[in-house]
Amino acid sequence: MIRVLIADDQPLVRRGLALILAPDPAFEVVGEAEDGARAVALAHELRPDVVVMDIRMPVLDGVQATEELARTLPESRVLALSTFDMDEYVVAALRAGAYGFLPKDISPEELIAAVHTVHTGEAAVAPRLLTRLISTYVRSSARPRPTATATAAAPDGLTPRELEIWQLMATGLDNAEIADDLEISVSTVKNHITGVFTKLGVRDRAQAVIAAYESGLVAAGHRSG
Repeated sequence: MIRVLIADDQPLVRRGLALILAPDPAFEVVGEAEDGARAVALAHELRPDVVVMDIRMPVLDGVQATEELARTLPESRVLALSTFDMDEYVVAALRAGAYGFLPKDISPEELIAAVHTVHTGEAAVAPRLLTRLISTYVRSSARPRPTATATAAAPDGLTPRELEIWQLMATGLDNAEIADDLEISVSTVKNHITGVFTKLGVRDRAQAVIAAYESGLVAAGHRSG
């Protein structure tokens, strides 16, 4: 059974989320919090597996609460929710340590699936948000191969191949497309991506994409063509 804590400043939203999750025998809603500070306190008291966290709350907002939980109670994984699916909120939540980010207009089935995904330690980011994040923030106007200078400056000892794969991943290519682009197998791509995640200290593809933007590996804008 997955123990879930719900944090939202609107009682009606908290009750609605609880009514979606509670009837499912896979979940136990262990508590509700009306602000970020209360969410952190209850999480330490109740030790939920997943915290469904609204981003905009009083006292302590969801991003700050997520950062605190990621630092002090990492076993309680955060799934961030927001009425406002603005890119900066997605970036802030994921950088703070959230395992997922969903807009509040998702279906009950999508919420249930996302809680399951986050519980396993995988990323759950609404496809439209991740796609827009890539297209808005991290698409480069071209995909040049990394130069010797870029390779020498690669963070945390990334190999030239890992740097190349990180760059292609950040421009929105999936594993099969990267494999086709580099003429290597998909399993080899997966192995390199595991190395990239480890060396960058990120959990998943969404965080790797954000790190690529923040490091300057790829530039804002859209790819031509």
